[in-house]
Amino acid sequence: MSKLSPSLKALINAPFARPNTLPASPRIRSVYEGLRKEATSKNVGVPAWLTLSTAATMTMNSPDGLTELYNLATAGSKDKKQSVETAELMREIGLKCIGFNGVPRTINCLGAFRSNLPNEIVSSLSTKPTRVASTNNINDIINRGQSLWSSIYRPFDSKLFSKLADSHPDLPVFILNHEYGALFADPPVLGRETGAKVGRVLTSIVAVACLRAQTGVGPQVVSHVFGLRKAYEDESFKASGEFPVEGGEWLATDEGNVWLLDAVDRIVEALGEGSGSSFAPGMERAKL
Repeated sequence: MSKLSPSLKALINAPFARPNTLPASPRIRSVYEGLRKEATSKNVGVPAWLTLSTAATMTMNSPDGLTELYNLATAGSKDKKQSVETAELMREIGLKCIGFNGVPRTINCLGAFRSNLPNEIVSSLSTKPTRVASTNNINDIINRGQSLWSSIYRPFDSKLFSKLADSHPDLPVFILNHEYGALFADPPVLGRETGAKVGRVLTSIVAVACLRAQTGVGPQVVSHVFGLRKAYEDESFKASGEFPVEGGEWLATDEGNVWLLDAVDRIVEALGEGSGSSFAPGMERAKL
């Protein structure tokens, strides 16, 4: 195999190309702590604030931020099971971030996140995949995707499918089958045992947090804010296999939506150290 020249390596890793993940800024721990305290005062449970914080941190491409968040969420806990469940939930959220942020950031963040976990937690994490498609389950995957799509976008679900198909006939097919069906909708084998199940409400929170942290996708933020609300309007939040999300119903109100968006903004501000989102900031060759 040919080798890359030193000059090519230097170009790939040039500072203006921003090739590296973001470190955890000095302020981020206090921001997470502030959000946790606010969430408690508003009767928003740990899963909800941890979900929005994890998704926003994943979008900012900060594995060290995830470690700070995990350490805060498990601080003082002597319950190993609870610590394992926290790690399982965070990495399941990270997996779902693929559908909004793409694969590379999830690879970066989840790999480093695992490396920074205590050995006793790593050794207790589930190693069995839950999304292997087969001839036996493919119809179930497609049906789960259609159900989630309809819940989020009804009464415009069919219209949106057609509009996306105008852009490319396979665009809505891929989104429904491979993102909504295979990724966003939880496989039935996920449950309380490992803590990995995200569920209908928290999945909408993942969507809102990722898209808000990206910038440039306001229409999609609007769609998923409505998607969060519709989880309660159509009662899909209590469908078979779902579990209650403390504070979820409040987060689906105007006041709750504002707090959710502001919480994401504060995480972006802290990790970006005032420079905004790292998702697509552009290169700054001219400043070199």
